[in-house]
Amino acid sequence: MPIATVNPANGETLKTYEAMGAEEIERRLQLAEATFRTYRTTTFDERARLLRRAAELLDEDQRDIARVMTTEMGKPVKQARAEAAKCAKAMRWYADHAAELLADEEPSADDVKDSGASRALVRYRPLGPVLAVMPWNFPLWQVVRFAAPALMAGNVGLLKHASNVPQTALYLEDLFHRAGFSEGTFQTLLIGSGAVDDILRDDRVKAATLTGSEPAGRAVASTASEMIKKTVLELGGSDPFVVMPSADIDRAAEIAVTARVQNNGQSCIAAKRFIVHTDVYDAFAERFVRGMQTLKVGDPLQEDTEIGPLASEQGRADLEELVDDATRAGARALCGGERPDREGWYYRPTVLTGITREMRIHREEAFGPVATLYRAADLDEAVLIANDSPFGLSSNVWTRDEAEIDRFVRDLEAGGVYVNGMTASHPAFPFGGVKRSGYGRELSGHGIREFCNITTVWHGA
Repeated sequence: MPIATVNPANGETLKTYEAMGAEEIERRLQLAEATFRTYRTTTFDERARLLRRAAELLDEDQRDIARVMTTEMGKPVKQARAEAAKCAKAMRWYADHAAELLADEEPSADDVKDSGASRALVRYRPLGPVLAVMPWNFPLWQVVRFAAPALMAGNVGLLKHASNVPQTALYLEDLFHRAGFSEGTFQTLLIGSGAVDDILRDDRVKAATLTGSEPAGRAVASTASEMIKKTVLELGGSDPFVVMPSADIDRAAEIAVTARVQNNGQSCIAAKRFIVHTDVYDAFAERFVRGMQTLKVGDPLQEDTEIGPLASEQGRADLEELVDDATRAGARALCGGERPDREGWYYRPTVLTGITREMRIHREEAFGPVATLYRAADLDEAVLIANDSPFGLSSNVWTRDEAEIDRFVRDLEAGGVYVNGMTASHPAFPFGGVKRSGYGRELSGHGIREFCNITTVWHGA
């Protein structure tokens, strides 16, 4: 894939970039290694001051960078501004909390004595340069949720961003530099995916994080395991949205629409499989379909647009293949199921029913505004359907019954269970999944510790 900005609303190529050559990559690796030697010794206060300045600059740039994101990957501009604001919030959160999250830990006095020590502690130390391989769907947020904790921990970052968001990638490098971070603390590598393997094998790179497809995750995990390097992987999801009879059906249907079509439906944590108890299935389906049908599809730079184009022509083709496979096998579209007659890579909001296990869309992630609707006879069947997926990123359950809530929290195979609401990431809560959704956690204290050397310090008597 060329490194280029291609406007998904009309297919126009706006800007192209040459991939960095071996000499420039080597220069940047040397710079990252050298910078880490000194940056690792900075204090939390120094790092926090720089990160807060980056947040201030991002707030000032919000409208401009939002338009860049929208032009590069098609998200409605209102959502792009919200993404920029969320990134600034996360920067401030880590600036405020990193010192506490990574403070030395002291074992109990009894354990210290039992070990034969006069004193002992656990210290969190940075690892070094961390390679981040990031996707296009949240081109600021995906990077910041790695960069803010990694930089506060004392690591330095190397970003390989998706090839269709190069302007956003370069903006991020510039943002951190303008904030006062030295050049080697955060660098954007304009490279294709073929260059990732050699960089990951380089001894100067100590760890990697990837958000993206299963094949990309397998490739990075394979190389990292061969080189014995730490990785964190987030590889997508097909999150269930379960509705039980005690739920507020009007509210559940309203939130279900947002949960499915946020970011034009191109979100790993978007609800994709809607599993509804038979007693309220018809009522929910009627409201949900009506909500999907009334969404405004249009120019993502217009303030009232709710659904913009998909990020790429191939992405739309992949989504169409999943829908066509399902309808050929007997699924029925309650709305949508086709592209609108207009330029750009748009797809109509779609609700499919009659899904069976043999259909690809039952097993694969639909990355676009397409929902699948399931009928469950009871709680047991709802749990079975919800877990009948290779993914386990997050989940949503709607019920007022405390016993049902306990059962879902106990039995759903996912990294999160959101009750009477939709999944959303927040810097204070760990984010990540199980099964083919990946491993490791981002955000919260768990995320900042992923790329730390957890060091035991023991003093003899």
